[in-house]
Amino acid sequence: MWRSLAAVLFQQPCPCCGRLSRQPLCPSCERRLRTWELRDRRSYWRGSVPLLPWGSYRQDLKRAIATLKYHAHPELGTLFGEWLAVAWLESQVSHNLPLQVVPIPLHADKLKARGFNQAEIIAASFCRALELPLVPHALVRQRATQSMFQLTVAERVANLEQAFVLGRGLRKQCWVLLCDDIYTTGTTARAAAETLRAAGHRVLGIVTVAVALPEPH
Repeated sequence: MWRSLAAVLFQQPCPCCGRLSRQPLCPSCERRLRTWELRDRRSYWRGSVPLLPWGSYRQDLKRAIATLKYHAHPELGTLFGEWLAVAWLESQVSHNLPLQVVPIPLHADKLKARGFNQAEIIAASFCRALELPLVPHALVRQRATQSMFQLTVAERVANLEQAFVLGRGLRKQCWVLLCDDIYTTGTTARAAAETLRAAGHRVLGIVTVAVALPEPH
């Protein structure tokens, strides 16, 4: 009796479907999300700011990220950070370099409105799993920018011009690994990396929960 009562009491609604579950996600939603996990994620690890994504920004994963950001479910960010940490270990792209993790920041106005930075929640969970230092204030978004949705590549670049400035807490002896929720064209990652590199920091790449680009060939 007490065991069955405890099982009921410790259940909570799944943030994606509302079913009661003892896990952060119900088994059904977790299965659906995992269908979008990338199998050849190392193919993105190239270019000026190499990318290591967990999954493809489509359907269930796209909706789950929207639920995280716009419906106040930061527990999804914690779960995604854990999944991303497993993907990072499996990828073996860091070659045991000393790392420090920097989340892409929100502007202060958006942070106040939302109440949390989803990239920082993901990065914190990623760092806990891998025992890496998190540097949440290494970058500051000094200028409010437009939503990148439906902007052209040229408009995205102009939108992010001088958007970031160097913050505090970084160590020169460690490489920087950026972290964000979504990678679309890479404009944000490149703008952040340019700010860090201009200050003399070495940027290894960026990890994200999802990528909106097709797999490179």
